[in-house]
Amino acid sequence: MTATYTFDVFSSLDGFGAAGGDWTGYWGKQGPELLAHRLGLYEEEQRMVFGATTYRAFARMLAQSTEESDVRDPWVTRMWRLPATVVSTTLREPLDWPDARVASGDAVDVVARLKEESDTPLRSHGSLSMNRALMAAGLVDRVQVTLFPVITGQSGLDPVFGGAADFDLELVGSRTLDGHVQELTYRPTPHGRMRPAQG
Repeated sequence: MTATYTFDVFSSLDGFGAAGGDWTGYWGKQGPELLAHRLGLYEEEQRMVFGATTYRAFARMLAQSTEESDVRDPWVTRMWRLPATVVSTTLREPLDWPDARVASGDAVDVVARLKEESDTPLRSHGSLSMNRALMAAGLVDRVQVTLFPVITGQSGLDPVFGGAADFDLELVGSRTLDGHVQELTYRPTPHGRMRPAQG
């Protein structure tokens, strides 16, 4: 049985993963319910999978942050303590992550192997270009989008699905957090390809 792979991403309503200008982390919309829920998601045993760019960004933010900053929210600290695989042809071990290893090679090959070998679920937060490639290869089982109530048309950065293949999405879970943040979980199927009936 292969491990489940979840692509976990934050997004503005107009589809950006971050914003410049005077926006803050979480676009300033996080609340206690969201933060507690995120911690719950990451309390489960799982292996993180990152591309090199996202790993570098997380490692840099954590190194530059203080204990009081949003960067050190409990769920982020928990994510940092989980075992991680970083897909990279340039990074070398040891990494600035307690339990991380580098997997050199193409992300599709690396994740296909991880899905076969891992005895825990796999999760990736961010790593947009890598996860778009994994979706195209049929390796993403769940797309979990946390949708923040903002439009960042002038300052949006990192289009989450820019350049992605076409997909049909089956909604398998949804919740509202703090009265205004939506978490939507989908099962993706390449558009035009029928998904086998669930038994």
